[in-house]
Amino acid sequence: MENKVLATVAGVQITQLQVDNFIKRLDSQQAMQYQSNEGKKHILQELINQTLFLADAKANKLEETDEFKSEISKMKGMILTQLNVNNLMQSIKVNDAEVVEHFETNKTKFSSPEKTDTSHILVDSEEECKDIHQKILSNEITFEDAAKAHSKCPSKDKGGNLGSFPKGQMVPEYEEVAFNMKKDEISKPVKTQFGYHIIKLNEKQEAAETKFEDVKEQVSQDLISNKQRAEYTNKITKMRQDFKIVMA
Repeated sequence: MENKVLATVAGVQITQLQVDNFIKRLDSQQAMQYQSNEGKKHILQELINQTLFLADAKANKLEETDEFKSEISKMKGMILTQLNVNNLMQSIKVNDAEVVEHFETNKTKFSSPEKTDTSHILVDSEEECKDIHQKILSNEITFEDAAKAHSKCPSKDKGGNLGSFPKGQMVPEYEEVAFNMKKDEISKPVKTQFGYHIIKLNEKQEAAETKFEDVKEQVSQDLISNKQRAEYTNKITKMRQDFKIVMA
């Protein structure tokens, strides 16, 4: 596709590609606002304004000022620092044998943990919780309708459903009950720091060992990250020996 020139400012061309790239650098919500022709025209005017400021700066010889030279020196230091770090990180490589060994040594880390899919009703008082619990057990009201009518958790809009979660995601008192229930079982009132819950177990997924082929890329990246952290620490240690540090 031809990179169409949209404007020329003081001899500097502004192209369609520059407008498109400007929009791409925005967050998704902002970018949506500028996808129309009017939005792109707005971006073009902003690029024209920036180019005008650049032309004006050159005309006023800001490049020759001490302030400019100081800023360039700072930027040079930042770029060199980041380039050095990037080179260090990119130098880390792993082979297939190392990846397999890392998987075998850390199988638990890459396995699929036990999960539960639960719904709950959350209220402030034990008395209210017991009353709702009794009405559910006596079929005066369904669990889902009780959640919609009484729960103070935002999940009430979905009949109390919280979705699936592994151990460690919820408070201990909730998990202790949830992970020891049978499917479709409804718990007695459970007290936590948030109030009183009635829990319903929708599904339970047992822990399962993952096949290496399914997580090979994840294992590889995890190993690379580990080696990068170690190499970064080693590099810091060496540089502290090579270069003098004087604390104020």
